Amino acid sequence: MIKVFSHWIHWKTLLQIVLDILLPVVCVVVAVYWWGVGSQENTELVVLYSAIFALLMVVLNGWLGLYQRSHSRTVAQTRARAVLSLYLSVPLAYCVFSLLSIADANQKLLLLSGLAALFGTLAHRVYTMHNRAGAMMVHRVLIFGAGPEAKSVGKVLKKSDPDIEIVGFYPGPTDAEICVPQQLLLPRTASISDTASNLNVDEIIIAVLERRGGVLPLRELLDCKLSGVKVLDLASYFERALGQIRLDALRAGWLIFGEGFRQGWWRTFVKRVFDIIAASILLLLAMPVMLVTAALIVLEDGFPIFYKQERVGLNGRLFNVVKFRSMRKDAESDGKPRWATANDNRTTRVGRIIRKVRIDELPQLFSVLTGDMSLVGPRPERPYFVDQLTKDIPFYAVRHSVKPGVTGWAQVSYHYGASVDDSIQKLQYDLYYVKNHTLFLDIVILFETVGVVLTGKGAQ
Repeated sequence: MIKVFSHWIHWKTLLQIVLDILLPVVCVVVAVYWWGVGSQENTELVVLYSAIFALLMVVLNGWLGLYQRSHSRTVAQTRARAVLSLYLSVPLAYCVFSLLSIADANQKLLLLSGLAALFGTLAHRVYTMHNRAGAMMVHRVLIFGAGPEAKSVGKVLKKSDPDIEIVGFYPGPTDAEICVPQQLLLPRTASISDTASNLNVDEIIIAVLERRGGVLPLRELLDCKLSGVKVLDLASYFERALGQIRLDALRAGWLIFGEGFRQGWWRTFVKRVFDIIAASILLLLAMPVMLVTAALIVLEDGFPIFYKQERVGLNGRLFNVVKFRSMRKDAESDGKPRWATANDNRTTRVGRIIRKVRIDELPQLFSVLTGDMSLVGPRPERPYFVDQLTKDIPFYAVRHSVKPGVTGWAQVSYHYGASVDDSIQKLQYDLYYVKNHTLFLDIVILFETVGVVLTGKGAQ
């Protein structure tokens, strides 16, 4: 994993993106020199336009999920997405290369060269997404602990990264209950430093919660670190691997003394300027859709068009969030707040559609302009649920240290929350955002939000 502007990204994902940008450019440039297309000036233009095409394809492939390292798709589903990407790339490449001021025959040659490079990268992407890495690329991990926490880490490792190999679980002195597979349970006859060396371990994850009274072999772990083996605690591992801060591995001291959780004036200023510019552009682009949506709501269920609801914002301040009304006017006629659920029978026909594609959220862009919300941040919750969740979930109030957002890290990482358990899961992603939020992460979230909207993922 590589940390880019406080956000963890797998190095293979970055490598794939770099290769997807370079390969079309290289193929087109080779075609230029091989066939003697034109002058040096033409070559520079060709490089520029092929780079634009490559960047557009990276965006498209990202929206189609072709850079996801963990997924549940079959080979056929991944192939279908690759074929769709190839179909969409043909008119895109034609539009880009048709702008070049060179001969038609040369334009077609460059177009075919760029598409050939894209076909090669997509074929390789399908192969790598469903095949394990070679022995040289496998990341060998030893887990210190053999209890419930270690079992949880083992499951996450297998799910989150196909290139990871768990070499074994080294039991700690306080592991009264062994929860891991016996075939992976390592004997304590050798020290953990000797075990790590003998098994050629790349990383050790500390999967025990109790650390007092000499539970951890600190000297041996230090020897491992000095020999080049990475040593991570549970909180740091989950933050890096899953983009969340797990509550079951979290301590107040880690929040206080660890990196992150910075909200300086410069970050606040940059975020506010970005919010105003981006929200204004989005409102202009979305205005026709908003007008049609308003008309459809009135035709089906009459007025009002908008739905106002009190929510908790920055530092616990209350404000009214505005959305397109997607439920019947008597949805909460008894005055009792309820979680939104899948196939909620309170929604109207228009409401089901606009909720699925997130159109109902568009009026919140006005709240961004007024400063009550940000484009990106934890979703604002109703005071009734905030009071309940603050009592039931530790550190829940930390999410109110930044402005709530129209979209957020939890929204693109987890499905729609409809219970206290879902709120716990989403809080773990919100804590990650509060700790690591930067303009770069905001852009990543907005980029992934487009993919969520296109696929309808997580809609209720």
